[in-house]
Amino acid sequence: MAAIAVRYLRSVGAATTAGPAPVDPLPRPHLRAVTDGERPPVDPGEFRRVLGSFASGVTVVTARDPDGAAAPAGFACQSFASLSLDPPLVTFMVARTSTTWPRIARAGAFCVNILGAHQGALCRSFAVSGTDKFAGVAYEAAPVTGSPLLDSVAAWVDCRIQAVHTGGDHLIVVGRVEALGAADGTDPLLFHRGVFGRFGPLDG
Repeated sequence: MAAIAVRYLRSVGAATTAGPAPVDPLPRPHLRAVTDGERPPVDPGEFRRVLGSFASGVTVVTARDPDGAAAPAGFACQSFASLSLDPPLVTFMVARTSTTWPRIARAGAFCVNILGAHQGALCRSFAVSGTDKFAGVAYEAAPVTGSPLLDSVAAWVDCRIQAVHTGGDHLIVVGRVEALGAADGTDPLLFHRGVFGRFGPLDG
């Protein structure tokens, strides 16, 4: 029966073996450069104003000097977020012009100190360049990496650097979580439109 079917298909000019049906190719896109008049750049001031509408928590990212010869490194950072549960990953963004980031990168590890509502002044001190940011600041070594774990923070996340990606004028740092903890009953420090704040009761 199979031989008869094959002879019939050949006689009518049909294919005798199964195969993918021919597919018409998609039309090729017409590519060209976008001119300045078609896509004007976003005004930096307007960008900051609009994105400032997004309230965030505030952290201080710290690292110890790998050789133990210099003071620890740290900077205030609001662009921090959890990234993955399995494996446990977090991320933060840092300006490519940062003078603190190379020291953290050299350490290969960092601690994210999530600030409490009472630590606005501490945040401001870590946001200033060219000063001894750790002067008068109490801290201990994070349990795995030894990065500075600041006293009285709302929570902390001890990490090793997993990956670093470019993102425009910033770097996207991915950290693998090695240890973490949180204080009970401590409200986080919030930042919105250039002002620190804290949680309050909802209306109604």
